Amino acid sequence: MKPAAVLYAKDLHGLRAFYEAAFGLTAHAAATDHVVLESATFQLTLVRIPAAVAADIHIDVPPRRREQVPVKLVFGIADIALARQQWPALGAAVDAPEREWDFAGTRVCDAVDPEGNVLQLRSAGPQRSAAV
Repeated sequence: MKPAAVLYAKDLHGLRAFYEAAFGLTAHAAATDHVVLESATFQLTLVRIPAAVAADIHIDVPPRRREQVPVKLVFGIADIALARQQWPALGAAVDAPEREWDFAGTRVCDAVDPEGNVLQLRSAGPQRSAAV
């Protein structure tokens, strides 16, 4: 069994399109109320928020960052700078380069998906040298 996460979505179709395009996840199973996306090492289940609840949720464009939650999804990607260029077309955003940092031998930067969920991106790419 691979590591997995569940994320609740107001716009199930929109979030599915984002996670497929941004991380290369593919649909393993789908129904009107959920979709299971997978890679070789991870599974993400997106569950549609019930209509009665979703009616009271407003998603700003661009999405307002939702930081007051106890969980942050982390994804390894090849190139943070490329994601920063491509993700606005997907309705998402990657923080500016000056907000990147080094952690445990990787380059790290936060981002938001199209519904404002904060993600952390980690890249094994070149590390910026610290200012002296």
